[in-house]
Parts: sequence; C-alpha cells; structure tokens
Amino acid sequence: MAKYGEGDKRWIVEDRPDGANVHNWHWAETDCIEWSRNFFNQHLTNVTVLNGEGNLYIKIKKLEKLEGEAYVNVRKGKIIPGYELNVTLLWEGEARDSEGGVLLKAEGSVEIPYISDENADENPEIRVLVKDEGPIGKRLREAMWDKGKVLILEKVRGYVESMAKGGPCKEELEAKKVTGKTGKKEEAGGSVMVEKKEVVKKEVKKEEKRKEGFKTITMTEKFSCRAKDLYEILMDENRWKGFTMSNARISKEVGGEISIFDGSVTGKNLELQEGKLIVQKWRFGSWPDGIDSTVRLTFEEPEPGVTIVKLKHVDVPEEDRYGNSTVVENTERGWRDLIFHKIRAVFGFGI
Repeated sequence: MAKYGEGDKRWIVEDRPDGANVHNWHWAETDCIEWSRNFFNQHLTNVTVLNGEGNLYIKIKKLEKLEGEAYVNVRKGKIIPGYELNVTLLWEGEARDSEGGVLLKAEGSVEIPYISDENADENPEIRVLVKDEGPIGKRLREAMWDKGKVLILEKVRGYVESMAKGGPCKEELEAKKVTGKTGKKEEAGGSVMVEKKEVVKKEVKKEEKRKEGFKTITMTEKFSCRAKDLYEILMDENRWKGFTMSNARISKEVGGEISIFDGSVTGKNLELQEGKLIVQKWRFGSWPDGIDSTVRLTFEEPEPGVTIVKLKHVDVPEEDRYGNSTVVENTERGWRDLIFHKIRAVFGFGI
C-alpha cells in the first residue's frame, strides 16, 4: 500500500486557486489517521466485556496505540480507502469469590498488529496478553479472549465499513449527492405517471451501469506441440513456475483453487477437459473487491503436432481499485508476453 501523500503525482490533483476538483476526476486524497484514532477511541474506551458472569469483571480501558497509515482517495466519485494499522488496547479485570471478595486484579493488552484494506473481508489477527500469568490471571485472559474478541472484531468491522463509505469524507460526499439530484416534476393529475417514469428510468440506468466498465479479451495462438502437452503445462504448477519464474499452486480438479504469479492472481477451476478445455475464475489482487473474471481456453489440434489455443477472458474491469485504467491493456499483454511467448521460449513450441 502506498503511503499517504506518496501516490503517483499524475493521479493526485494539484491545488487550484479556486480549490476545485471538477467531478472528482483526479485523486482527492484525505489523511484519515486522526479520524481513525478517534474512531477507535470512541468505540473501544471503557467498554464492558464481562459484568459478573462467572464472578469475572472485565472491561476494555482505552486505546493505547494506533500506528500506521490511513487515507481515503476519491476519483470520479469512487471511494477508494487505504489503511494499514497497528492497534493496541488496554484492558483490566477482576476475579471475585462467591461473596464478592476480590481474588485478583489483573491488567493486560490486546494487540491487533495488522488491520489492512487488503484484508478487508477477513478478520484480523488478535492477541490477548495479561501481566499476571498465574491460574486466575490465565482465566481472566481466556475470558477476555472468548468474550472480548467478538466485541473487538465487531468494532473493527465497523471501522472497515466506515472507511469503505468515505471515512471523514462521508458527509461531504453525501451532501454532493443530494445537491446533484434533480427534483421531481409535479403536475396536477400527472404525479403518479411521472413517478413511474422516473422509476423505469432509474432501473434502465442501473442495468446499463451493470454492463459498463468491463471488457473481453480474445486471442488466438498457434503452437508446434500436441494439445495435451500444452494443456498439461498450463495445469502443472511446477511447469508454470518454470516458464513464469514465479510461485504457483494449481489444482487439477474441478472446483479446486489456483494461485499464480506469486499470488497476485487467484481463482478456481470451473470446467476441465484434458487436452481440450480449461475454464477458470480469475481475480487479480489489485481489482476492486467482489470482481471476478472468467478465463476460457479451448485447444484444437488440426493436425498432429500443431495446436491452436483460443482465449476468451471475460469480465475484465477497465479500472483497478486505485482508479488506474490500464487493467485490460496489462492483462492482454500479460497473456501474450508472460504466458504464451514464455511457453514458446522455454519449451520450444514456437511456430
């Protein structure tokens, strides 16, 4: 993740005398580290975890440390959050006997070493520590782990969702949306018809939007080899490592997962026919969340020793999560230069 303020200057809008960033066409970058600190202070200070259950009393005292980077980029109205945070919380607890007498008071910390936009869909690692490692201290730590972890993860998810909506920029973005809306046309005896037309119009726009922003890559390549040999190269992780010089994990089963180019591309096998067909789901780590593409490779052998591969790569987004519009161009170049040409060079399948 690029640090705040160190993005590509071609994409960061320079200060204009009138302060304008028309249509948010360029990056409008906002530092969110203090906003993030305030968020965790607000949601994880003096929070009760246990209040007498099992004669245990535990609460999260405060945020002790928040380090790292956090920012929100807005370009063409698209919100792109970025953050890598290291968070430490302090907690305290008491164990009491059946009559309410205090058996032990303990203090400890909760470490969340890596909250990142790259892992927004996953729960971060959480470590619970206690200063007193005796039997009662251990019992308090385990209770904090069991009950406090759920509560903390809930607040972390709240932070992730807030950043996805713009963080400190949310109110400003919502205000712009409201300002940009056109009012409804009100006419006597015709209000119902106008509203219906507006609904239909909105639905049509939504459908059109769903179709925009994606491209299909098609290529046809000829190799001097048998179809089954080329199929095996593309489905064998050791051979893949050999011609790409990168790590790979490739299942040979339908439904099995794949990870290639050192994990920058992940997916799974959708359909496999040995020597004839490979259909896979592909996703690049730099793509916006929730976007997957489909790769379809068909192998034809018009004569022994000559194989024609037809590639159809659909649903390739035009922009990555950072707003760069070279995704299709880079993907097509990758197929040509890093896969097909490399296979010819390494295995001598050129024509």
